[in-house]
Amino acid sequence: MKIRELGAQRLCVFRTPRHTYAQVIDDQSGRVLAQASTLDPGIRANLKNGGNVAAASEVGKQLAQKAKAAGVEKVAFDRSGFRYHGRVKALADAARENGLTF
Repeated sequence: MKIRELGAQRLCVFRTPRHTYAQVIDDQSGRVLAQASTLDPGIRANLKNGGNVAAASEVGKQLAQKAKAAGVEKVAFDRSGFRYHGRVKALADAARENGLTF
């Protein structure tokens, strides 16, 4: 799907060896509508390590909940050049399970 078809909202993922970050961005207005990362206090308290699949899954879950609260249900998935496996796939699957469609 093209971003224009979805109302120009995209889920952008970034990962480092120690952390995972995700944002829902409205490209028309240039604003971040929702964000979650392994550095958030609510997520970080429950994790031993921020750079694994379990942490990425929790980030995807939290991001989907925040995006739905902001009124976003459809997004385009922007994996930022990272391969679609491991942490990126876990984040995407968790976001889908919690109500985001892409």
